[in-house]
Amino acid sequence: MPHHFLDSFFSPQRIVLIGASERAGSMGSVLYRNLRSSGFTGVIDLVNPKYDRLDNQHCYREVNELPEAPELAVICTPPHTVPGIINTLAQCGTRAAVIITAGTPHPLNHGAPDFKQQIMDAARSNSLRIIGPNCLGVQSPAHHLNASFAHLQAAPGSLAFITQSGAMLTTVLDWAQPRGFGFSHVVSLGDMADVDLADLLDYLANDVHTTAILLYVEAVTHAEKFMAAASKASRIKPVVVIKAGRSAAGAHAAASHTGMLAGVDAVYDVAFRRCGMLRVFDMQELFAAAETLALSKPLKGERIVILTNGGGPGVLAADALVAQGQSGEPGATLTTLSSATMNKLNAVLPATWSHGNPVDIIGDASPQRYLDVLNILMSDHDIDALLVMNCPTAITSSMDSATAVAGLLAQSDKPVFTCWLGGATAHAARQVLRQHHVPCYDTPELAVEGIMHRVRFHRHQQLLNNDIARSTSVARSVIAGIVAVARSEQREWLSAIEINQLLNEYQIPCVTTFQARDAQQARDCAIKIGKPCVVKILSSDISHKSDAGGVALNLNSPDAVFDAARKMLAHIQQTMPAARIDGFMVQEMIQRPAAHELIAGFHRDPLFGPVLLFGQGGIAVEVINDRSLELPPLNSTLALQMMERTRISRLLKGFRNQPAANMDAIVDVLLKMARLMVECPDLAEMDINPLLADHDGVLALDARVRISPHEKQSV
Repeated sequence: MPHHFLDSFFSPQRIVLIGASERAGSMGSVLYRNLRSSGFTGVIDLVNPKYDRLDNQHCYREVNELPEAPELAVICTPPHTVPGIINTLAQCGTRAAVIITAGTPHPLNHGAPDFKQQIMDAARSNSLRIIGPNCLGVQSPAHHLNASFAHLQAAPGSLAFITQSGAMLTTVLDWAQPRGFGFSHVVSLGDMADVDLADLLDYLANDVHTTAILLYVEAVTHAEKFMAAASKASRIKPVVVIKAGRSAAGAHAAASHTGMLAGVDAVYDVAFRRCGMLRVFDMQELFAAAETLALSKPLKGERIVILTNGGGPGVLAADALVAQGQSGEPGATLTTLSSATMNKLNAVLPATWSHGNPVDIIGDASPQRYLDVLNILMSDHDIDALLVMNCPTAITSSMDSATAVAGLLAQSDKPVFTCWLGGATAHAARQVLRQHHVPCYDTPELAVEGIMHRVRFHRHQQLLNNDIARSTSVARSVIAGIVAVARSEQREWLSAIEINQLLNEYQIPCVTTFQARDAQQARDCAIKIGKPCVVKILSSDISHKSDAGGVALNLNSPDAVFDAARKMLAHIQQTMPAARIDGFMVQEMIQRPAAHELIAGFHRDPLFGPVLLFGQGGIAVEVINDRSLELPPLNSTLALQMMERTRISRLLKGFRNQPAANMDAIVDVLLKMARLMVECPDLAEMDINPLLADHDGVLALDARVRISPHEKQSV
């Protein structure tokens, strides 16, 4: 296998510790102790001008005195010395450096490069790569390496943990040790002057010692690089991520509905999902998800059967499974047993069994009864996964049942999850199942959480395998012309007429809009329409027209339009005297009483770029906050899944005498908006709100579009 540059960090042949010390409690002392006690079989050189010998080992005064170039350097010297050390190491051929030292955030001299830039300038002329600065270091138990100043050495295992927080590294090690979790690699990335999350994901995707990857993320620096590496890794093995900074305080500000609804953390959420990763929200869930994904087999579908010897816990598990939808996603499916399977179960079970799913085989179930039922369920091709539960009873032994089924479950080609309830009587039984690499949980709720980790991971993996069609648009030149006019007039927002033209160019159904300079022209427009009308104020200073009293509905005559326009103008001049009034929009009053009000829009996240939004629209859109996000490019499958994550999607499918909305028409709008935001980068934000949707199709009633202040390159 070709050499990866990160091999020099995890399996070096020669290491130098620069800043080694014998002072108790010092960073140099802890690093030296950890390197020596890790079982590393290569050469460890020491550098510190204060010492001739350390612990009976020769200590060099300078890096250039070393007899050979080290493959890995670990540096814990004062900040001002680090750039020079890096330069010397680079010139002598060192391939990797872990910089523990934390530099000052800003240069002391105005105009001078900061600490990270000084380090990178020193390393750039050669092939030296850097982890840090300001990190706790790296551990690779698979290679008997502990180049960190963590208080604990990670036990060997198959989990890789990558963190942007040194405190999380020590916390995770402390949490994992008594629980028996082991690691292939543990890496504290620090300030990521060079090596970043994407580099580690790329390496660990093909690492034979790693079966699952755990990430603690505070911020992604290079979104495109990160998403490419994360997608690659997730195709090969489970990647579980926990991200800090979920509060609204971190949401980026934007003037449109879409911008306000699509906070920074929500965009991370959709990016993680799109990459095939599983996001969790606390440390216990992080390890639970890693254990589940590492031990259970991949899902091929979501049809679940629960097998239990206790009715109550089985019902609790069923309720939890159905209720486990997240962010609008549905829970897993409790499948209906086929008649063939029912007949087979009737033949081996007492007449009092539950005759349905959950399959309650009664409290006196022997180990053999478990085996008989499992053989039937495991051979049913209409079942995708099993949850096998056991409640302690005075009649049968939990340990005997676990011992009997463990081998069979381990050989199953279906994902199997188990829950052995109880305390002391069940503890040993759970250990037996885990020893056979069968995930086992203490409670129904934890078991269902484990199942849903696998279900969500399955759903996210499906996103990776969608074929995305990229297209071009002949409408780009028209949009570019519209934007050029707005810029020449120093306008941030497009006019209603310009937006109407934009929607028509992308064939998004919309109401024909007339522009009127004054009330008399509004009356003339109403005569042309010849139907009941709507009048809306036209002002670049008024974003939300309804809130300002700038919308009048159900105007049944041209004279009514004239009167409404005059009153509207007077009201706004009184309440918003500074607002510039450009006239009025006059549209046909659309009467579609059964239509749903939706919102479709996009904004440009500063990190991940264009983000598409869909949800329930109307004037209370922020209050309702029913929305789903997705990243381009988009296809029909992704668009439908995006819609499914909202509450309004249930109404769109029809209810009582209400026919279902035309879902294909909604998908078509989302696909066109995805094209629009990719092909026209000069458009910074866009809302269609409301987008009416019913059985007959969709219609954009109102839209807002903001352009970026500077010209962007088209794709």
